[in-house]
Amino acid sequence: MRIYKFGGASVKDADGVRNVMNVLRTMGTEKLGIVVSAMGKTTNALEAIISSYESHDNTYLKLIDHLQEQHLQIVEDLERSSSDVKEEWLVRFRESDIKKDIKAIIESLKGEMLRNKSRNYSFLYDQVVSHGELLSTRIVAAFLNACEIPVIWKDARQLIMTDNKYRDATVDWQHTQEQVIHQCQDELFITQGFIGSDDNGFTTTLGREGSDYTAAILAYSLDASEVTIWKDVPGVLNADPRVFDNTVLLQKIPYDEAIELAFYGASVIHPKTLQPLQEKEIPLNVKSFIDPTAMGSTITSSESLVPTTPCFIVRKNMVFLRIASRDFSFIGERSISKIFDQLSENKVQVGLLQNSAISFSLCVEDKYAKIETLLEGLQKNFKVSHVSGVSLYTIRHYEGDTIQDMEDGKDVLLKQRTQETLQLVVRE
Repeated sequence: MRIYKFGGASVKDADGVRNVMNVLRTMGTEKLGIVVSAMGKTTNALEAIISSYESHDNTYLKLIDHLQEQHLQIVEDLERSSSDVKEEWLVRFRESDIKKDIKAIIESLKGEMLRNKSRNYSFLYDQVVSHGELLSTRIVAAFLNACEIPVIWKDARQLIMTDNKYRDATVDWQHTQEQVIHQCQDELFITQGFIGSDDNGFTTTLGREGSDYTAAILAYSLDASEVTIWKDVPGVLNADPRVFDNTVLLQKIPYDEAIELAFYGASVIHPKTLQPLQEKEIPLNVKSFIDPTAMGSTITSSESLVPTTPCFIVRKNMVFLRIASRDFSFIGERSISKIFDQLSENKVQVGLLQNSAISFSLCVEDKYAKIETLLEGLQKNFKVSHVSGVSLYTIRHYEGDTIQDMEDGKDVLLKQRTQETLQLVVRE
């Protein structure tokens, strides 16, 4: 069994859906499970609908109608003649029930919001946002079936069983495996990424990179031979080409190395996706849906990076903090515990930390705009200075020349070096 995952960028419009069909025809569909995200910016649109609803603004109903129009437009675009789609397939697609299915999902969404009595934002979020994946998978499944790729649509809420921690649910692995094995063994199926359900049948979502995680859950449960994440890039590069010149495709990446890169902020696969795959040594491919036969990257149990090359990661708009005791006493375990309690309470993510006898330096990401609250909390016990708008550069497998090149012309506030990793906090 193989698992493919197509993200929102790969199914953002009719051309994208047609391309999914072409990728499947090129790569084969035997014993294949397909995971699909919401189309394009659909999740953002659904979040705007929730925001309007929470503000007691009835325009959320108009936003839902607009969402329906967008998806119906994609269907109408798919119904038009195309050089890579046979006319008999188009006729079959036009005669399908897909428009009725879309309208039914939209009515379900409206009903969900009109009936809602919960004041739990995270609960409402999961019930609403999940409709994006339901819409995308219905459209893709209908089109593939019309094009003689007989795929079976599966509701991920009947496969992925979780607790009720809405927006970041924890998987019930035993129950999930039972459901997946029972319903998906040896079938060509398509299902939704990102979503599951709790014991009460309410929809849950899996948090950050949830669709990739869905692919890993299915692969683990089915003992899949491989997982492939289809993206609009050739694979995993050693640096962001928008920031660095002369980037290199990483052909093979050990699981541990991929987790290290993700920890430092690289746009690779999230560690929670890799962990179940690593446990069963299931390779994860990152390939281009633009050029599906190209090599791509494979995250696997290999011993070293191929090719061996420095990897560059930059995280911008960070905040550099220097924390010191008020009486010049040591920054010991008790002080560090207080600092991390504040960081956790304010959901501030640490990218670098370094401590001396009387100070503690941190480079953090203020993802939830909580830095002012964090500073107020820390200043009750410590002297705190901070610099906003810094960049954190991380180089894995650095070389001598790499260090000099990275430091040249930069106002370096802090440098930290281990055997494998160099980090610089830079004032831009």
